[in-house]
Parts: sequence; structure tokens; C-alpha cells
Amino acid sequence: MNLIKEPKGVDFVIQSPPLTDQERIEISEFIAGRKAQKNIPKRIFKAKVSVKK
Repeated sequence: MNLIKEPKGVDFVIQSPPLTDQERIEISEFIAGRKAQKNIPKRIFKAKVSVKK
């Protein structure tokens, strides 16, 4: 992995505007929904495979 070097006199600084209360609520609900989906147990079906020798 290579690093990006800043040219002289240029700063790569990214600042996001502050979030509104509505945006904070939406993000929190989205994260909670993703965590709930992640915790749903998945069924694993194993196929019966016969090996002939």
C-alpha cells in the first residue's frame, strides 16, 4: 500500500459539517437495524455428497 504525500503548501484535511439531530437519529436507527440483522442466526444446509472411489 502506498501513502499519498502532500505537496508543499497543500493540506489534505477533510472536515464534515456537524450533524443535525435528525441525521443523528437516522444514523443510529440504521446502525441498530444492521446490528439486528447481523445477529439473526443463519441456517446452514449441508448437502450429502457421496464420493466414489
